[in-house]
Amino acid sequence: MNVLSLFDGMSCGQIALNKLGIKVDNYFASEIDKHAIRTVKKNYPNTKHLGDVTKINYGGNHNIDLLIGGSPCQGFSFAGKQLNFEDSRSKLFFEFVRLLKETKPKYFMLENVMMKKEYQDIISGYLGVEPIKIDSKKITAGRRLRLYWTNIPVDELTEREVNLSDILESDAITDKDKAYCLTLHQGTLRDYFKKSQSNIVYVPNPLGKYEVLGGEIKMKFARGKDPDELFVFKTKVDDGMYDFRSLNIREACDLQGVSHSYFEGATKKQAMDMLGNGWTVDVIAHIFKNIKQ
Repeated sequence: MNVLSLFDGMSCGQIALNKLGIKVDNYFASEIDKHAIRTVKKNYPNTKHLGDVTKINYGGNHNIDLLIGGSPCQGFSFAGKQLNFEDSRSKLFFEFVRLLKETKPKYFMLENVMMKKEYQDIISGYLGVEPIKIDSKKITAGRRLRLYWTNIPVDELTEREVNLSDILESDAITDKDKAYCLTLHQGTLRDYFKKSQSNIVYVPNPLGKYEVLGGEIKMKFARGKDPDELFVFKTKVDDGMYDFRSLNIREACDLQGVSHSYFEGATKKQAMDMLGNGWTVDVIAHIFKNIKQ
């Protein structure tokens, strides 16, 4: 089986195939981030990195059986500026289309974020399939709602209860009844998860105290430069006030279904960037499980 992975990142597709025991003879990967390439080479030394996706003219001796990718989403995301296909990063979707035509794989899968229906329909028109909507929270402790365009037969996902308290270190768990997440474009924190899965929030730096008021947490200081880092409740300082700490790498790996040893040698920022850009491995494994070798 030969796989071509575009925008490969930390190679979550390869992790999922390995988890399923699907034998891969050649795994070709297009990626330009040096930290991601180094991490993948450490874990999967036989990966054949091809570099910049725009420079790939696939005329190889190997027939591609599976083409996968998650093209950059900044031009589609509801959290972004909604520039759709005019955004240079989102235009990279057409590289996936080009290589789909060139390689003619038996199977393909494209992942992307939730987006306006008009953009979604354009992608569906090019790929010839409608997307499947899957939220990682059905089988993991974290919410991650994504669209998957694929010609692989995909079964209904059987939901299993995984609470965030199952993966967090004990000092992080203080208030299982409250759940909040930062809505970046509004700058407020609001209910995001269900039940006790929910002790996870996005907050801006610097770390500090928050006041819980009527179902929302109000920021007590100005927004920092890096609003995307994951944080969890740590301690209750006094009535209605909470401190926060960031997720450690082990916890973030558990959220995405990745081995704790995967990022040995990488800094926390490098690991978190890769995990944030990557896929939820168990969701990808669920999609791939009906591939016939």
